[in-house]
Amino acid sequence: MFRKQPLLVSTVLLKSTEKLLHSFSRRNVSKRNYLSRMYLLPPSKLRDTGLTSKSQNLFLHNEILFPCHNGAFYYLPLGLRALEKLTRLIDEELQSIGAQKISMPTMVTAALWKKTGRWGTDELFKLKDRHLTEYCLGPTHEELVTSLVAQFERLSYKRFPLMLYQITRKFRDEMQPKFGLLRGREFEMKDLYTFDLDEETARETYSLVCDTYHTIFHRLQLNYMKVEGATGNIGGKMSHEYHLPASIGEDSLFICDKCGFGSNIELIDEQNQSEDVACPQCQSAMKIQTGIEVGHAFLLGTKYSEVLNAKVTNKEGKRITTEMGCYGLGVSRILQAGVEVLHDGESIRWPRLIAPYQVAILPQKSQDSGPFLKLSDELYDRLCSLPSLRHDVVIDDRVDRTIGWRKNQLNRQGFPYIIVVGKKCQEDPAQYELIDTYSGTTDFLSLDQLIDTLSMLHTL
Repeated sequence: MFRKQPLLVSTVLLKSTEKLLHSFSRRNVSKRNYLSRMYLLPPSKLRDTGLTSKSQNLFLHNEILFPCHNGAFYYLPLGLRALEKLTRLIDEELQSIGAQKISMPTMVTAALWKKTGRWGTDELFKLKDRHLTEYCLGPTHEELVTSLVAQFERLSYKRFPLMLYQITRKFRDEMQPKFGLLRGREFEMKDLYTFDLDEETARETYSLVCDTYHTIFHRLQLNYMKVEGATGNIGGKMSHEYHLPASIGEDSLFICDKCGFGSNIELIDEQNQSEDVACPQCQSAMKIQTGIEVGHAFLLGTKYSEVLNAKVTNKEGKRITTEMGCYGLGVSRILQAGVEVLHDGESIRWPRLIAPYQVAILPQKSQDSGPFLKLSDELYDRLCSLPSLRHDVVIDDRVDRTIGWRKNQLNRQGFPYIIVVGKKCQEDPAQYELIDTYSGTTDFLSLDQLIDTLSMLHTL
């Protein structure tokens, strides 16, 4: 009787262990990314909306975006992943120069906008609460952030320059939304606000942020143009715009090929707006170029800090008004504009760093796809053990579709690398077909060669 008891306990333990292992295995499988489980909407569900840009067409017909209402879109899983990667990249660069991320309310009281004289702006979405208090949906947050800084009367001068930023949804009552994310009524924007003790240090901060913008576009491998811009209703002492050159760009720019100087056409005297405009720096002839504006920098001076009483006590013990700067990046606009300038005609070409997934594994379709799916799962787990690819691999397990159809679809959606797990993977030694969709090259590699190649990728 006492001899049988340990055997009974062992049996119970064994069954319990098997159950735990089975549960763990199921959890591991559920962690893998399979396209068959992703919420994607086929292009057949789209209405013909008179698409006017190639990138908008590619986004809507390749399960990146889906239209909601005029000027607003659903981000589908692939589109949101790309947006989140772009956000991480911007976070990395801004925080490397000491900028601190905050979040401010979407609704802004009319009282603040009236103080700065901007309540009459045509593009504001305005609303009232049940107490008839007026608000607007923030298209930008100069008033709100300056009011925040003004609350801290004992803020030490040693904390300056103070750099506060957010990446949030903004709203603009566009009269004619078009080009998808390039001109919408809701958009993701990074807005950074800087506070300095004097104009000299404010200009140093301005240069620092502009250099950071250069780094961001360089990491995205996007050719951009920095030009002098108008201050507009935001105001300030100095302004620069960042544009991606594109035929659908709505801004006309004068660019000097010799010295690199650029200016928005708004700053050129109307009588001189011709092909014969001379560069103010080197006197060479400038050419006209159209661009998509993706960023803007303003040296604001004290326009907002004076009105809203954002002051600080300097080292001499004197209360002074802070010098401000504001810096915007159209995050959702960069997302689409990058594809507008990089696409190859029929396929999305993301800036590589922000592609939704870097690698798509494509198992062979056959009468028995089980072995190819198993090999794909094993390859997925091996690739995800690489630090650079931990969250950047997906399996296209839709084996009811031909391999040609799926390969074409993955190419159109802009997956940088496709690995075909086909019959050559069952040979000895196994050979994996690696397709670089951006360069159009194909290589057959052993597993070790494949791992070595993909371990070199730079990812976010």
